[in-house]
Amino acid sequence: MPNIRKKQHLGLIGMLLIAVSFAGLQLTAVTGRASPDTKNYLSYALSLSGESREEAGRRAIAYSCASGQHASLSPVPWTNRKTVGESEEQCVRRLEDSVAYWSRHGNTSGMTASFANQRFMAIFEARPGYPLFLVPFVAAFGITWGLWLAGLVIALAGSVCVLLTLRAAGASRRAGLAGQALYLALPTGTVAMNPLSDGLSLAMGTAVALGCVLLLRDRPRTGGASGTGAGPAAWTAAAGPRTGAALVTGGLVLMFFVRYSQALLLAAALAGVLLIRAGWLRRKRRRFTPVLRAAGLCAGLTVCVYAGAHLLGWPMGEDSAQDLLTHHYQRPDLPNPWPEFFVQEGVFWSAWLRRQAASPVLPVLLALSAWALLRRRSVVLPIALAAGAAGLLNQAGHPNLGQLYGFRLIVFLWLLPVLAIPLLLDRPSREPSPAQPEEVGGGQRDGTVGVVHQVREGA
Repeated sequence: MPNIRKKQHLGLIGMLLIAVSFAGLQLTAVTGRASPDTKNYLSYALSLSGESREEAGRRAIAYSCASGQHASLSPVPWTNRKTVGESEEQCVRRLEDSVAYWSRHGNTSGMTASFANQRFMAIFEARPGYPLFLVPFVAAFGITWGLWLAGLVIALAGSVCVLLTLRAAGASRRAGLAGQALYLALPTGTVAMNPLSDGLSLAMGTAVALGCVLLLRDRPRTGGASGTGAGPAAWTAAAGPRTGAALVTGGLVLMFFVRYSQALLLAAALAGVLLIRAGWLRRKRRRFTPVLRAAGLCAGLTVCVYAGAHLLGWPMGEDSAQDLLTHHYQRPDLPNPWPEFFVQEGVFWSAWLRRQAASPVLPVLLALSAWALLRRRSVVLPIALAAGAAGLLNQAGHPNLGQLYGFRLIVFLWLLPVLAIPLLLDRPSREPSPAQPEEVGGGQRDGTVGVVHQVREGA
């Protein structure tokens, strides 16, 4: 028992050290992260706090323009918010003139300020979750520190969910900590820190991944050592399928209010991958019921997300295509946008592939992920594949060359290496599933009960 508690404490210390190190590094850039969409979410949050729409817009403009003066002049368009030669005063004047123009041309209602036409701003009106999340941070710490702290909480929450996901899948403590560190070091951590809805939806996605692992492993709860002590290992050992179902359902429901299009794609990708997995297991005459049950849950949630967005009148797929092709609805709609949209798909992905060839960080990480898929057997791998597919689908829905150097729309693809590569730190497991006990040397091993007699390898 003392050794178990000592290992649990080591896991907690490692998790805290990674979190504190990340927070310290983020102090070097408390501001300068705002994107053009940040002012939309911020004005929404300030309106929810009780400020008038006009005052909320004014304060959002002031923050956005001040942040732009601290932005780095990097070659990445979506992270560079400073227009060369534009002062803070010129930025404020430009945005205030835009608000006045669109207010005169019909945009007089809603929670967000009238930064653009009402049809475009409806996209942000349909994402109330992130502004609502910001309200207590902005109210307690002000705009600059409130947005920074909100991003830090989002990033650390996602990283802890990744750690718990790997531990629940049976990975070692070092693999779990490696997953947490990868999540914070890769673009997943960068996107989580930026004041946009993408980071919060990503954190919800990691919670969904954790829930899927708890569903798929179908490990029964025991009253043994797994329920004692504290730390990630103790929690993941005690959690069962009911907790998993609650995490999947709750995560996707919350993501629906943060960024419903990403919730729809993640739920659909999980349902598809898990259904294929269940069919493969059935063909191999292996136990497939937990996988099929999880696929059914994700499929049902996919239908609910789509129906909910449709009933609420939120912008759907064709609206997104028209937004891209009409420059945010400033030109007349196309009668049939899809032929030109698919032309844009080809242009974007050919440019994206050339970009990956020139800077092959992601291809290398995906190659390592493929190696993990081939060399390891883990319940987390099909979930990682589904998350990656959801990222590709989200980017495919927005083939905008302005996002070529960015990560936020395709960020779920980076969850594949985050969840898969740490598994390479563990030896390939030859033991049976924890739900299927094995007789070992006169004793029993089921993943939670200790080994009575350890048999040497090769004996």
